[in-house]
Amino acid sequence: LLHQFGIERIAKNTALTLSGGEKRRLTIARSLVTKPKLLMLDEPFSGVDPIAVYDVQQIIVNLRKLGLAIMITDHNVRETLSIVDRAYLIFEGRVESEGTKDFLINDPISRQLYLGERFKM
Repeated sequence: LLHQFGIERIAKNTALTLSGGEKRRLTIARSLVTKPKLLMLDEPFSGVDPIAVYDVQQIIVNLRKLGLAIMITDHNVRETLSIVDRAYLIFEGRVESEGTKDFLINDPISRQLYLGERFKM
């Protein structure tokens, strides 16, 4: 797993010394040790640089190709919508809109509550 996620060089480092992207890759690798059927990621794109965002996106896409179900919660809409099959907009504790990326981008409710009228991918 260390090689698969490009973190073999940090194997002996403590977590406190890792960058945000290294921490994300390590977290995902650790969660795969138990061979889960569902991987839940809470804000995997938060606090990491654009290169690390891309790396994490590629890891998620590759895990999906292997048949792993993945659920992501994140405020980074562009990064998340670009890699998901389906998305849910939760507002004040309720699902207000759901569908494909294209549906949510064009949905008037999604635009009014969260995306804004000028949102573009």
